[in-house]
Amino acid sequence: MHIPNKAFVVVADGEKMLFFRNEGDGEYPRLAVERKREQDNPADRNQKTDAPGRAFDSSSSGRSAYEETDFHQLEEDRFAAETADLLKQRALRNDYDRLIVVAPPRTLGELRKHYHKEVEKRLAGEIAKDLTGHPVEEIERILMAQ
Repeated sequence: MHIPNKAFVVVADGEKMLFFRNEGDGEYPRLAVERKREQDNPADRNQKTDAPGRAFDSSSSGRSAYEETDFHQLEEDRFAAETADLLKQRALRNDYDRLIVVAPPRTLGELRKHYHKEVEKRLAGEIAKDLTGHPVEEIERILMAQ
């Protein structure tokens, strides 16, 4: 993938976001970290306080459980929405002209729900991969191979 000089590259998942600026050229990126943020999001089982409730369902054979809320996933979705909001704020300040977003497929889908039109106009590419745990040099190499 061609990454223009000064392009903004965001590598995110539901718990970590890394904002980079390409200080290299389009052929050989050199990503410099501009911002890093992580949140603590315990597993869903560690966020629940009780078992799901039960209710009588007259349309079936008796009782059925209420659908359980996945608090872990809710927090990941909220974090993705927050990441999209930060991208919007920076786009509105003209902090970047070109944007590349790298995120796991589910997170990427959640980010897309919240993209502002100014973010969409600057979007140069998206990659559906989880690279948040990779060193910067490996992220650069993977981006070049796309």
